[in-house]
Amino acid sequence: MNKLMHFPPMKRTYLFVCILFAFPFFLAAQPKPPMFEFRGVWIATVDNIDWPSRGMVNVDSQKAEFIRQLDMHQRNGMNAVIVQVRPAADAFYPSKYEPWSQWLTGVQGRAPSPYYDPLQFMIDEAHKRGMEFHAWCNPYRANFNIPSSSIAPDHITRKHPEWFITYGEAKYFDPANKQAREFVVNVISDIVRRYDIDAIHMDDYFYPYRIPGKEFPDDVSYKRSGSNLSKPDWRRSNVDTIIRMISTSIKNIKPYCKFGISPFSVWRNKNVDRDGSDTQSGVSNYDDLYANILLWLQEGWIDYVAPQLYLEIGHDKIAYEKILDWWSKHSYGRHIYIGHGIYRVNERNKAWKNVNELPNQIKLLRSYPNVQGSIYFSSTTFNSNPNGWNDSLQNNYYRTPAVVPPMGWLPPKEKSEY
Repeated sequence: MNKLMHFPPMKRTYLFVCILFAFPFFLAAQPKPPMFEFRGVWIATVDNIDWPSRGMVNVDSQKAEFIRQLDMHQRNGMNAVIVQVRPAADAFYPSKYEPWSQWLTGVQGRAPSPYYDPLQFMIDEAHKRGMEFHAWCNPYRANFNIPSSSIAPDHITRKHPEWFITYGEAKYFDPANKQAREFVVNVISDIVRRYDIDAIHMDDYFYPYRIPGKEFPDDVSYKRSGSNLSKPDWRRSNVDTIIRMISTSIKNIKPYCKFGISPFSVWRNKNVDRDGSDTQSGVSNYDDLYANILLWLQEGWIDYVAPQLYLEIGHDKIAYEKILDWWSKHSYGRHIYIGHGIYRVNERNKAWKNVNELPNQIKLLRSYPNVQGSIYFSSTTFNSNPNGWNDSLQNNYYRTPAVVPPMGWLPPKEKSEY
């Protein structure tokens, strides 16, 4: 029974009036949300994580589901979506380089029926709502799962098998192969040239995460290269090269188009590098994924970094507050958007059952002037209003709209021709 009903009618009326008059003062007491702040959500398509739902090949249903997600994020105060359009050398748009994605139509190479261009549709719907659209591409992943993937006859792994390395149950472009690098750059350039995107976005899959007891089998490529570098430095150089090539191509086509990377949270641990973070991570970008993110920021090859700070405040090995502080000191003048692992609310983890975990993370990042916002992984987690966080964003942290922070080093975006 409602406890308010225990009060006599007159007292209930008096109490209601007091609450009504106090509410504006309650809002005024809360810190006003920033005017400029990046508020993004990742929408993953690989393995149908977020969109479209597994088995949903009906075009009208796909469109309705995407619109429903966008409307939810708009209500929550988001101003950007980061949508995976090239999950594994495949496409969520018509491409002369790569086949239609199996996660769109169920079979790789099969076009949607009735025909539509999902990427154009998604861009249009995002822009209608005042949201930026960042096209998320995986640079090296070519076959997500060899035993179960649908691979079209004209897929690049069939056309040029010599460009690829099998590691575990997946195939990857060989980062050392010059022709493979040029192919990937052409794919990205095609998206930038044809579509009114606001950014190209890449995540943490460069050299793959290590499989215990198995070394990535690139000895042949290393020997063929004749490089004087150690193998780790050679691998990092390979990744540096494609990042530089992609950056150059993007800016040559559309100088205002952003290029962002979402790396694993730890660049290096302090115990192996005095410039590293106060963490005890078993994996690092530099030593395991061969991604020297700091170099890319220093050289201005990327416009923003969105480190995946998916662990909680006070974690014993990679504490949110420590790694946030570290990244805030290593932006080199570029933007930092913090990746929040809200999906962890579905795990058996006491910290993420705490309704204050996400609000506290937002408050912490806002205490750093050179941290410009947040990205949430991932979209469908918001469907259940986890821990009431949709309400927290709508009524408190994102209660007023925010403008995506401008990047002073980029020219203003031109009016789209498309």
